[in-house]
Amino acid sequence: MAVRRSAGILLHRRRAGAAEVLLVHPGGPYWATKDLGAWSIPKGEHTDEEDPQTCALREFAEETGTRLAPTPLVDLGEVRQKGGKVVRAWAAQGDLDAARVRSDTFVLEWPPRSGRMQEFPEIDRARWFALDEARQRILPAQAAFLDRLVAAGC
Repeated sequence: MAVRRSAGILLHRRRAGAAEVLLVHPGGPYWATKDLGAWSIPKGEHTDEEDPQTCALREFAEETGTRLAPTPLVDLGEVRQKGGKVVRAWAAQGDLDAARVRSDTFVLEWPPRSGRMQEFPEIDRARWFALDEARQRILPAQAAFLDRLVAAGC
């Protein structure tokens, strides 16, 4: 079985001298009541043939509704999530209004086995977090990206 791969962007900024990162909360009924350990960087799956950085930029735009301005990207490497998916991330310095984030949608049979197809946003909200709070909110495997961001001096 092929390894599922995703790529994403960890957007960061400084406010009052402290680093903040943008995280997104997954949409859909499964994630609706989950908070701590459920947030993520904006990311999406790609094939082995697709350039991961190209995927990361595309997925950031699809999940936030915002295209990144040309800016240097810092490679934060890869992590393997609990389910086996490998996620690669890049850090980018920038800013956006998290309250205005609008993502693409997906269709899911809900409730299960009901025959009713419903549309849900890929992400239902985005928020800026200080690093300490981000470590509590982000999926456990992705917390390594926060440590690597700090180590890179971003």
